[in-house]
Amino acid sequence: MGNFQTIRQLDAGKEQCIVAYGTSLTEGGVWVDILRTQLQDRYPGLANVINSAKSAMWSQWGIENLSERVLAHKPDMAFIEFAMNDAYLPYETSLDQCRSRLEFMIDKILEINASCDIILMTMNPPVGEHLEKRPHILEYYQVYRSVAEERNLTLIDHFAEWNAISKEDRERFDRLVPDGIHPSPEGDKEVTVRGIERVLFN
Repeated sequence: MGNFQTIRQLDAGKEQCIVAYGTSLTEGGVWVDILRTQLQDRYPGLANVINSAKSAMWSQWGIENLSERVLAHKPDMAFIEFAMNDAYLPYETSLDQCRSRLEFMIDKILEINASCDIILMTMNPPVGEHLEKRPHILEYYQVYRSVAEERNLTLIDHFAEWNAISKEDRERFDRLVPDGIHPSPEGDKEVTVRGIERVLFN
């Protein structure tokens, strides 16, 4: 702990707002609720965790709803993940658009709070029909890695962990991502939550 301004402020007894922004992997992911519980246990009454994600949405929706769903809360920490649906072919989002919209969201958040801890995340790989509709998902995840590196932002690369599971034990992967795109609560706990814990609390 202590690598993040938000955590340092919580340690100092100051209230902090954490916003999670992204796709159904966040709106419906139990990882947000678990993070909320963990922070409430560690810092009773100090951490306000808001799930501002929306299922089936992508970065265009992200920038259109940024003011209401993120900026209005003046977050001290913001998690962002839209790559899964930016890669969705029917949305016709280019890699350049994925990058420019992500940078736009980052810039706007930093305008209202220059010390906001922004955490970019890659998520699990889609499989089966979901991969067919997102054939270039790896390139969209790479956008997030590149932006994080270029801007010195924190990246939680859940994809690396998920990909290792998929290659080493496909049966386990299929159990943890039963519909081929959305991790089960068990999957969130085993991968997403642990990935966040390693970054925030170690």
